[in-house]
Amino acid sequence: MINCIILDDEPLAIKVIENFVSKIDYLNCVGTFSDANESIPFIKRYNVNLMFLDINMPFLDGITFLKKLKSPPKTIITTAHSEYALESYDLNVTDYLLKPISFERFEKAVGKVYDLFDKIKSKKNKISKEFVFAKVNKVTVKINLEDILVIESLKDYIKILTKNSSYIVHTTLTAFTDSLPESKFIRVHRSTTVAFNKIDIIDGNCIYINKKPYKIGGSYRENFKNLITNY
Repeated sequence: MINCIILDDEPLAIKVIENFVSKIDYLNCVGTFSDANESIPFIKRYNVNLMFLDINMPFLDGITFLKKLKSPPKTIITTAHSEYALESYDLNVTDYLLKPISFERFEKAVGKVYDLFDKIKSKKNKISKEFVFAKVNKVTVKINLEDILVIESLKDYIKILTKNSSYIVHTTLTAFTDSLPESKFIRVHRSTTVAFNKIDIIDGNCIYINKKPYKIGGSYRENFKNLITNY
């Protein structure tokens, strides 16, 4: 659930956004404010993930307010004025909606926020992952990530090699690699992904794992080189 607040000095504009929010199942409006200053303690105290921010408000305009926040929530500007678009994007807003706002345009904007949080969640899950479950010969097998040496493509299947075993799994190398922590595994060839900490030797465009050589493909060399340099 994405907790959001609405900041606008027009009651009708607040009602429109509230109505739109109620139609999106992953949004939860936790507060509305006509004075941006009044929202600051609320943002600091509660888990606010997103704010819909008008620009022309009394006492403190939306742009100044956004600059004032040290760690602002994701922000979608809602305004009748287009001239602030460039400045607002410099402040890393997610979207800029011009009033009157259609529901279709609103839905597209909040979809961007949802995708951002989904990517963050997926990344956290991958980093904390310690094992995978894979279907092997009609049974589901638990494979510890720390045991994996190499994953090789076999067309519609992959072979997962560990120090003492190997497993044939019906999936693609791309799909399986994308599910793994980027800090621990790297794709080095269109047919090969390896456990970075299991590499024993790097010899030009070839790496050795458990005494077996694996070629680094041309399109993967730059990424591999950057990883080695920054490790």
